[in-house]
Amino acid sequence: MPELLEQVRADVAGRVGAGKVADYIPALASVPGDRFGMAVATVDGRLHGVGDWRERFSIQSISKVFGLALTLGLDGDLLWQRVGREPSGGPFNSLVQLEHEKGVPRNPFINAGALVVTDRLLSVTGDATGAVLELLRGETGEPGLGVDSLVAESEAAHGDLNAALGYFISAHGNMDNPVRSVLAHYFRQCAISMSCGELAWAALFLARHGSLHDGRRLLSEVQAKRVNAVMLTCGAYDAAGEFAYRVGLPGKSGVGGGILAVVPRLCTVCVWSPGLDEQGNSIAGVAALERFADLTGSSVF
Repeated sequence: MPELLEQVRADVAGRVGAGKVADYIPALASVPGDRFGMAVATVDGRLHGVGDWRERFSIQSISKVFGLALTLGLDGDLLWQRVGREPSGGPFNSLVQLEHEKGVPRNPFINAGALVVTDRLLSVTGDATGAVLELLRGETGEPGLGVDSLVAESEAAHGDLNAALGYFISAHGNMDNPVRSVLAHYFRQCAISMSCGELAWAALFLARHGSLHDGRRLLSEVQAKRVNAVMLTCGAYDAAGEFAYRVGLPGKSGVGGGILAVVPRLCTVCVWSPGLDEQGNSIAGVAALERFADLTGSSVF
C-alpha cells in the first residue's frame, strides 16, 4: 500500500496546485494550494499515508457524512420525511431549487439538506456539534480534535446565503429549532479540523457495514448501505455523476479540499489538496481517487 500511494501521488503531481482555493470563506483563502495528502484505513486495522496526510485541514462538507450517520443511527429513518435522496443537479447552496421544492431539500449533502439534518440532530442530542465531535474523537482516539474557531467565525460572518436557506426552510415548517442555533452548529461542524488519516480512520464504520471500532453498531447494515448510496449519487455537489463515472466509489467532498471515499468491506480513503474546480471539488483529489480506483480495481462497478 505505501508504494501504491506513492505511485498515485507521482501520477497526479501535475494536478496539485491547479484550481482555486476556496476564498468565499476568508479563513480558507490563506491555505497553501500546493498541499497534497492521502491516507487509506483498512478494515483489518492498518493505516497508510503519503504526503501531507497528517496535516489537519477544515473538513467542511465532509462533516455532513458524520452528521447524517449519527441522525439515522439515533433517530431512525424519520429524517427522510424531511429531506430527499436525489442528486441536486445544481449548486450546493441553491435557493432557487429549495423554493421550487417548497422547503424540502433535494438531499442531505447540499447545504439546505445539511441544515435539516443538523436541526434534527440538535433536537435528538441537544448538542449537534458535540455529538459529531464525540463520534470523531471516539473513532480516532484523538480527544483533542475540535473546531477551528477562526474558520467558524469566518463562516458565520459570511454565511448570509446559508441563513437565507435556513429561514426559507423554517418558513415552510421544516425546521424545529431556532434558525440561528441550527446555523451556529452547522458552521461549527464544517469548521472541524482533521487530517486525512484521522478522517479515513473515523469513517471506517461505513466500510464495516455500520460497526464502530469497539464493535458497537452505529448504523444497521441497511442504513450503512444507504448512506454509501447517497454519497455515491450526491456527494460531489453537482458533479456527482462525473465523480461516479471517474472514481466509482461512494464519496463526499468539501470546499476545504478534502474528499472522503469508501470501499465497502475493504477500506476508506481520504485525500486532501485545496485547489478546487468550479463545482467545489478538489482537482488533484478527484484525480488521485480515480487513479487509486484504477490501480486497485476497487470501483463498486
